[in-house]
Amino acid sequence: MRSASQTRAAGAAPDAERWVLGVDSGGSGLRVALAPADDLAGAATTVSHEPVRTVASGIDPAHLLEQLLPMAGVLLDAVGGPAPAAVTVGAAGMATLGDGLRAELPDALKRELGVVRLALAADAVTAYAGALGQRPGAVVAAGTGLIALGTGLDTWRRADGWGHLLGDSGGGAWIGRAGLDAAMRAFDGRRGGSPALLALAEERFGPAGELPGRIYPRTDRPAALASFAPDVARCAAYDPVAAGILRDGARHIAEAAAAVCPAGGGEVALTGGLFKMGEPLLAPLREELAELLPGVTAVTATGDPLHGSLVIAGALAADGLRLPREGRLLHVP
Repeated sequence: MRSASQTRAAGAAPDAERWVLGVDSGGSGLRVALAPADDLAGAATTVSHEPVRTVASGIDPAHLLEQLLPMAGVLLDAVGGPAPAAVTVGAAGMATLGDGLRAELPDALKRELGVVRLALAADAVTAYAGALGQRPGAVVAAGTGLIALGTGLDTWRRADGWGHLLGDSGGGAWIGRAGLDAAMRAFDGRRGGSPALLALAEERFGPAGELPGRIYPRTDRPAALASFAPDVARCAAYDPVAAGILRDGARHIAEAAAAVCPAGGGEVALTGGLFKMGEPLLAPLREELAELLPGVTAVTATGDPLHGSLVIAGALAADGLRLPREGRLLHVP
């Protein structure tokens, strides 16, 4: 990887200021994209499937840089080696575990890539920017977990995102756990059980009596629970218990959106893998949103969190960032 000084010595491209870099760090790995500032849809992307480590002090900045710098170097070298006009690093856990990144990344990226304009963002913020750009409204990002973020462009409003033990209500792990609860009720002969979900649980995890031993010791317990959520959705077409779980999940999702939607209205966008379940979840969700947020328009997310990182970087490069710069959610050194 060439340093910024080496890049300049080699002769940066005349229009170097037009390139922006976006980074998305999450549980499945690290993604990096480079795009012209005036054409974010023309991004080139590279992916590492190794998640950035979390250590006792939080997200490990050395491990992030160890992966990011070579990936960024490949993308930048392909367009002539310019210093990017702006960079946004979005990371899961940035708000609570990002102290090391906030302390070390600005100097490291300036030294190695020549970065002057930098934003460090929570993944909920990059999900918002990817879904709605810089328009007021609310975004619900849902996969294994669930978080809602909204703004009237004055301040951020957050709901949930508290993890599978304290919240993430309506997310994949919540739906999967509720489905397994119904399965175990059927196994025991208790009220509220679902023989259909019991059959699917045993198909996925093995004999029901062994389920605690298969789930509790896992370090990826939320993901294990969430893996059952598509089975709940598949079952909902013919099983009233499964359909009821999705209705309850839809209500939780709509309540999170309502809690963060700005008073002046705006749009509500849904983003994340959970919504790939389709109509078994989306149909009751539309009903709940219409009841809780009448007059608010539900829209399809424009892009994902990696695209959101580019949106923020592009706005920084043009001196046009309108999203709230607020502490740990969106930090611009």
